[in-house]
Amino acid sequence: MGNLLKVLTCTEFEQGPNFFLDFENAQPTDGEREVWNQVNSVLQESESILGGLQSYKGAGQEIRDAIQNPSDHSLQEKAWNSVCPLVIKLKRFYSFSLKLEKALQSLLESLTCPPLTPTQHLEREQALAKQFAEILHFTLRFDELKMRNPAIQNDFSYYRRTISRNQINNMNLDIENEVNNEMANRMSLFYAEATPMLKTLSNATTSFVTENKTLPLENTTDCLSTMASVCKVMLETPEYSSRFSSEDTLLFCMRVMVGVIILYDHVHPNGAFNKSSKIDMKGCIKVLKDQPADNVEGLLNALKFTTKHLNDETTPKNIRTMLQ
Repeated sequence: MGNLLKVLTCTEFEQGPNFFLDFENAQPTDGEREVWNQVNSVLQESESILGGLQSYKGAGQEIRDAIQNPSDHSLQEKAWNSVCPLVIKLKRFYSFSLKLEKALQSLLESLTCPPLTPTQHLEREQALAKQFAEILHFTLRFDELKMRNPAIQNDFSYYRRTISRNQINNMNLDIENEVNNEMANRMSLFYAEATPMLKTLSNATTSFVTENKTLPLENTTDCLSTMASVCKVMLETPEYSSRFSSEDTLLFCMRVMVGVIILYDHVHPNGAFNKSSKIDMKGCIKVLKDQPADNVEGLLNALKFTTKHLNDETTPKNIRTMLQ
């Protein structure tokens, strides 16, 4: 598609973008290279994390057997030895969320700093914009998989109960060096969230705004709203969406659009659904609803259940109706 696709300015909003983001081919310029390399080292692990989550089967049967036969030491040991490697895996996922948090904040710093406007940053620093999008894409995929896997919380609850009751006796104690009580508490809070990665990114974005007091809030919210607008236009304009080399890029765009809407809704005091919002929520929801239902059910649910302001009185009724 080339590094940049120029299109007619979007007429729905005065602030509508007049460029497209090249999510397929954008390469870092010399000015982007340092931050791009840092973020890339984190993103390289993302497919492995998703693969690990996708293959996560849990120790449900072993745990049930141990609970039903509390005096059978061999079943207690079997359950414990089944859970321990799973807890190590869960720690890896959690640790990755911390890396992702730092990567997101590095990108926000680059894409919002003066003197360029957020729109100019996104237009000129397409490789960083693509990485920002890749973080959001990963996040929604991770949370979709996590929500479908109740074994994660069951396994971790069993691990914590067993540790706290000192039931491990002579069983594998090495795990306590890997996942001590403080780490277990932090992991417990993380996995208690319905969408833990999205919560991590929302908190990271909010912290970024709070800690950078000299940076106008609009720099961050405009970066998010511009990305949402660009994705919406890319999805609703066949002339451009047909140029994607893969169907996966359409789903990528949808996930990114939903991700930036959710972040905007958490960071902006009035949220994304208010009439004064710089995001065309009606247009974004319509774009999603025009796609095959199987592709967007999880994304529509994310807008329903992980946003902050949808049920505010200031949200227009037609927007709420669209998401019912």
